[in-house]
Amino acid sequence: MIIGFGFGSPLTALLMLVVTASLSYFFFKAIRGRQNGDWTGGGDSDISELRRRKRAHYYEQRQRARELMDEYDLTDQEIEERINRELR
Repeated sequence: MIIGFGFGSPLTALLMLVVTASLSYFFFKAIRGRQNGDWTGGGDSDISELRRRKRAHYYEQRQRARELMDEYDLTDQEIEERINRELR
């Protein structure tokens, strides 16, 4: 949605271009926010629910990272033993 080229002076065309670009950006952000489910609509309960879901997500990711760290945080000797086991 670009309007502004070929109408009047170059300054007018540039101004129309900036206005239409900003309108497109705000429309895109509004539509994308609603599709992602992060559109809060201004209610306190919506924000608290969003915070709860995000907190749960980050706690799950932290737990998963700890599990992976326990599995792959190996010493050099353990790495060599694992390689030997896999190559047998």
